[in-house]
Amino acid sequence: MSEPLSKIPDGTRYYFGREARLRRHVEELVMSVFDGWSYEEITTPTVDYYSLFEHGMGSAQAHRAFRFTDVDGRLLALRPDVTSGVARAAVTMFAERDRPLRLCYAAQVFRQQPQSHAEWRRESTQTGCELLGANTSAADMEVLAIAFEILHRLGLDSDHLITLNDVGVFNGIVAPLEIDPQTRDELRQLVDSRNAADLERFLDSRKLAADERGALAHLTQLSGKRPTLDHARKVITNAQSSEALDRLDRLWQMIESLDLQKHFEIDLGDLAKLDYYTGLTFNIYVNGAAVRIGSGGRYDGLTAAFGNSEPAVGFVLDLDALTTVLLARDKDPNFAPEPDRSVQPITNPDPGLLFGEARTKRAEGERVLISFEE
Repeated sequence: MSEPLSKIPDGTRYYFGREARLRRHVEELVMSVFDGWSYEEITTPTVDYYSLFEHGMGSAQAHRAFRFTDVDGRLLALRPDVTSGVARAAVTMFAERDRPLRLCYAAQVFRQQPQSHAEWRRESTQTGCELLGANTSAADMEVLAIAFEILHRLGLDSDHLITLNDVGVFNGIVAPLEIDPQTRDELRQLVDSRNAADLERFLDSRKLAADERGALAHLTQLSGKRPTLDHARKVITNAQSSEALDRLDRLWQMIESLDLQKHFEIDLGDLAKLDYYTGLTFNIYVNGAAVRIGSGGRYDGLTAAFGNSEPAVGFVLDLDALTTVLLARDKDPNFAPEPDRSVQPITNPDPGLLFGEARTKRAEGERVLISFEE
């Protein structure tokens, strides 16, 4: 059945005029910030093996990709995710590079099935960065500092919130339950959606100990600043979850030392939808956007699927969602280009001083490179 040439497929659209210019300016600003933190640009293939994304995103998320068969019979896909391709490149093309490895990108992704009605775009543009080879709270703080700087440079200081969680909190609670992956995912969705009634029915259908039931029920309510961590420790006491709460505590201390706590919150019910996260996860929300405009976290196990396991953390921004927010404003932001400057590594055992110096140099337009060596 042929379609009229005057129509375009559902989930796709044109960009033109002010919106097209603004999208390009936002992308250039984001990429300039990545460069300012010494991230090297990489472009992954638009068409790749479907198995790459199954290993990277998990089968449930990869199933949303456009799939087709190559001439040799192997299953291919239009890129639904960039992180999987970057992780593979890190352990193949860049195996001999010094660590930590810093990579960034701006690329179109394609998804044939929507994650939600509000997010349904078959073709969208993502920009993000990945920091591989460093497993420290300082590495986590680096990507959070970059995300904050981007939003600051876009003039969204008073309009954004970054919510923090750690998958170890949820995993530690459900580990003793011995439930299958599908049931575990259903439980994760119930907590993430704050669906208290359905969560209560789910818990009623299971024979759970009082502490397990209470911990799961509390996840939907545990959000806020530092007191959230103190409250969580009173109701979630297993070892794995406690270690995750300690990691969040260390990260929150850094955020407070940089006086950024106004822009961050702990939210233990805001659960990651991708299977590859292993520690910190975070979501980025902006007033005026119908959905989150970015997300990220730590994925220390992802590269193992491609031959060599190494720690990694990163995040992605939805360029289209960001542009929509900025487009609603009366005037476009003034994006001044950054000058070309040399880079000097910054080292300090005190995270507050380390990132304080880095952020000062970035405010002056300097290019910085964080060193995680003591």
